[in-house]
Amino acid sequence: MVLKSELTVAAIAERDGQFLIVEERASRRLVFNQPAGHVEDGESFDAAVVRETLEETGWTFHPQAVVGIYLWRHHGTRQAILRVAFCGNVSGHDPHRTLDDGIVRAHWMTREELVNHAARLRTPMVLRCIDDYLAGARFSLDLLHRMAVDAGHAAIP
Repeated sequence: MVLKSELTVAAIAERDGQFLIVEERASRRLVFNQPAGHVEDGESFDAAVVRETLEETGWTFHPQAVVGIYLWRHHGTRQAILRVAFCGNVSGHDPHRTLDDGIVRAHWMTREELVNHAARLRTPMVLRCIDDYLAGARFSLDLLHRMAVDAGHAAIP
């Protein structure tokens, strides 16, 4: 069986011990997640995380490092998600910006508050990313590369 996964990015932004979290509707539930979403065709990883954070929170995200790359499979649907999590800072909040469909609001929450709402986390990746960030996991943004499609070159065996 071939594993097919959705390629996503997530932003981990911390301010005074609190993390930027979105409350969103997913499968008729209100859940908590990092600002996150799919990488669009032709988009770089860092551009995707900046765009998703702005669309979901109204904050401009400035990625500084990769915290980790996570593969998770939903136990019920068997859907696989491949997540690249970035840490960085935010600036320039626009409180009047219309947020993406499904996003109820953005919050600043502590890790403890998220643990207290563990049943409402969208996936286990939410807390795992924060724990890895708090443990000091940081990888250079140079870790990630995007290769342009070039029809003029055949694959090298």
